[in-house]
Amino acid sequence: MYRPLADELRPETLSGVVGQEHILGKNGLLRRIIAGGAIPNMLFYGPSGTGKTTVANIIARESGRTLRKLNATTSGIADVKSIISELDTFLTPNGVLLYLDEIQYFNKKQQQSLLEFIENGSMTLIASTTENPYFYVYNAILSRCTVFEFKAVAAADAELAVRRAVAFLENRDGVTIDIEDGAARHIASSCGGDVRKALNAVELLYYAAGANAGGRATLTLDDAVGVSQRSAMRYDRDGDGHYDIVSALQKSIRGSDPDAALHYLARLLEAGDIISPCRRLLVIAAEDVGLAYPQALAIVKACVDSAVQLGLPEARIPLADAAVLLATAPKSNSAYLAIDAALGDVRAGKTGDIPRQLQNVHADGAGFERDQNYIYPHDYPNHYAPQQYLPDALAGAKYYEYGDNKAEQAAKRYWEEIKKI
Repeated sequence: MYRPLADELRPETLSGVVGQEHILGKNGLLRRIIAGGAIPNMLFYGPSGTGKTTVANIIARESGRTLRKLNATTSGIADVKSIISELDTFLTPNGVLLYLDEIQYFNKKQQQSLLEFIENGSMTLIASTTENPYFYVYNAILSRCTVFEFKAVAAADAELAVRRAVAFLENRDGVTIDIEDGAARHIASSCGGDVRKALNAVELLYYAAGANAGGRATLTLDDAVGVSQRSAMRYDRDGDGHYDIVSALQKSIRGSDPDAALHYLARLLEAGDIISPCRRLLVIAAEDVGLAYPQALAIVKACVDSAVQLGLPEARIPLADAAVLLATAPKSNSAYLAIDAALGDVRAGKTGDIPRQLQNVHADGAGFERDQNYIYPHDYPNHYAPQQYLPDALAGAKYYEYGDNKAEQAAKRYWEEIKKI
């Protein structure tokens, strides 16, 4: 029966797990917990292919508990009840260690069905998720679990796994495998930190190469490039990865780093996503560049319209123009801060009646007329005349502060001179 290479090579001890030094290294907290033997309820959070299932298997083996596995995408209450029925029977003499993969797909009722048993210790829960558990796992479960974050595996560690896989295939099939220079490194660097992807690539290359009559096979760099195209992409339009990329795009532009901005824009475009960068670039033009370069919003709008009309791959060009323009433009968030301050007062109930001179002259009913006393600024020099615009309850409130950029400072000087007169 066929077994994927990644499954055949699944480590049976912690020393065989690549990466995760922060929790599984010599003094890593998770390693020390496992060595201590008292296994708490845990939640493993991180990308696919980083060792979450492997570590759960190792814990079950070393703790002497019966391992039961469920995947929340295909399981339900009936499956949970089936495992519960095994508790305190000869099938589970030391209790059950339940490994629940993708726990975020269990609804509240399904997650809560586990509470009684993880609290009394008859069941130890190790759940895993690729999404942020603080958003997707209910508090009742979260408060009873220790969260460990698994990180994408570094390319150097992934390359160790690639070479281990090659050695395993040589030993298993009695062949000699030659790897062209750079092939192993390319597989490791293009797997996106997912060891399973790297091992799948090795397996595919091995079967594609085929051993010759002399029992030799060659894994070429060209084939490695071909098999790993786009494999480094980690993208889910509704998941944390999407929002992380979009957030990184805005923060890179806000930080005036055009190279980082182009990198994150490229990741969105490579995933075929035009809408997200279009929306975010418009927000950045208003929020982060703002009044320091007011024309930026109109330019970015033109770039966004062009991108939507063109579609990919051409859309990348106007969107790149917009990203570089915004990253290299002067920055000001003065209007953003001002509107939030004003909203804060409104939401706190600080409003008051609109001053009489600002009210609509047609608002008074028949028989109820009084002088409005509105001063029309265009009748005065420099089109300005002082009068109260805020309600009495907010008279003197200040929301907008001029930014320290050239455009806003010029406006500030202009109005200071006029208001002096």
